[in-house]
Amino acid sequence: MSSDPASYQWTSEQDWFSHNIPEWSQWISLLKTSVPRLLEIGTCEGRSAVWLLENACQSGGDLTCIDHFDLLTTEAGRERYEKVLHNLALTGKPFRLMDDFSVPALYTLLDESLSPTAPAGFDFLYIDGSHEADDTCLDGELAWRLAEKGAIVIFDDYNWSVQPADGPHHPRRGIDTFMTLHAGEFERLSSHGSYQMVLRKTVERRIGFLSKGRQQQSARAIEYEVNLAYAIDSEYAMPAAVSIVGALEHTVGRVTVYILDCGLSNEDQQRLESVVGEFERATIVFLALPESNLTADLGKQWGKIELISAIPVERALYLDADTLVRADLRELWNVDLNKYPMAAAPDVGFPQGERGEDYFNAGVILFDLTLVRRSMNELLVECRMGKDLPFADQDVLNNLFRGHWRALSLSWNAQGLGTYATAESEQRNKLRLDELKNPSIVHFTGPVDPSVAQVLNPWVAYVAKPWGFAGAPGHPYASEWWQTLERRTPWKGWRNLGTTSLQWKASEEKRIEEAVATFRAQIAKEQASMLSM
Repeated sequence: MSSDPASYQWTSEQDWFSHNIPEWSQWISLLKTSVPRLLEIGTCEGRSAVWLLENACQSGGDLTCIDHFDLLTTEAGRERYEKVLHNLALTGKPFRLMDDFSVPALYTLLDESLSPTAPAGFDFLYIDGSHEADDTCLDGELAWRLAEKGAIVIFDDYNWSVQPADGPHHPRRGIDTFMTLHAGEFERLSSHGSYQMVLRKTVERRIGFLSKGRQQQSARAIEYEVNLAYAIDSEYAMPAAVSIVGALEHTVGRVTVYILDCGLSNEDQQRLESVVGEFERATIVFLALPESNLTADLGKQWGKIELISAIPVERALYLDADTLVRADLRELWNVDLNKYPMAAAPDVGFPQGERGEDYFNAGVILFDLTLVRRSMNELLVECRMGKDLPFADQDVLNNLFRGHWRALSLSWNAQGLGTYATAESEQRNKLRLDELKNPSIVHFTGPVDPSVAQVLNPWVAYVAKPWGFAGAPGHPYASEWWQTLERRTPWKGWRNLGTTSLQWKASEEKRIEEAVATFRAQIAKEQASMLSM
């Protein structure tokens, strides 16, 4: 291992490592960097540590070793510590020797990793400390939080023969428990029957806590789960998939996507599951409508209200399905609601509502559901009383929570782009319309299939959805919506299908028929009026 192997202080009867060299040579060849950070738990005399420094750190890198050495309270512990220190120093490579038990030492490393100037996590981790199952599991869990994505993690003694493999005094039970806990987050590299269990991590590093006293914390030290919520039926399954893809592509950390099923086919559920399944830190949960519900009585547009009671969390970010997410939602998720039940962006088309008071668009809402649910009975009454309001649930929410919501930047709900957003109005001129530039969430407000009058109106410029027959050609983000659909959803190629062309043609003809009928009715009305004179 060294140019002068005799210089190392080894006990010949305690070589428990050299037989691993052929396989370890294979594992270090898989390292994603030529300057790796290495971590070893349980160092003994340092044979494996020396080998790692000399073979994995030829171009740079460093090694951290953890071993309690009897906390240097015994002669044997001090002697072994000096021997390891001697052996590691001979390599001439950077190393750190922590004379402590694994749990406090790992917590020290985790705490240090919170510093903004801390180096990256570890790329190669060797866990060979206690043989107790619970200790091994705990070592694995703490070390896992220090491991970078792509790191090689080796558990020793998986097939140790001294104790029963299924007992509490054997590492295997702890290793198996760890692997069950982190299923889907690693690739197994070692073959069945191998003495060691070797894994390659496939998820990003997550520390999972903050520590007192630090003035600055790592941006990824703690990640509260983002709860993303939709209320959709099959008509809106495809656009919801586009919204979800944008959210999961841009948002760092754990995300749970809750979908209130307002009439989804089994096929569309499976498609949405496959979309979320592509993202390792995301899960999807479908919620059922209650047997007695607003949507059954008043229509599916009231699903957003049903969602408030159905979703099993206390904080949720609701998005309309016709949104395109272009930024990390964690910034929005972390908005301080300041004791308000919700936060939303002003409605660009109707910023003062009918009452001349601030009025929000309900397409993007950050809910404190605990506070909203305090008014749930009143909200349900308002919904039934307001079932004929022009903007349905949006009007009801604005009426009930008037003055009790926090205003978000229009960047989080960019409405009317390419259409009415740039048209002059006294109310609109009071908004910060510059926030619509390079928006974080684009909201495709308007009908799926616009009327002939809307298509012909130059001030409206096809206020429609990208997937409707008119295609929203006046919208600056319509093409980006299509690119997202094609890139990462099961609806790829949808607009090129012959059935889609027929659907669009039918929608167009229906709108033309409606326009002709309206035109003829108006003519008949005018003629009748003239004849009555």
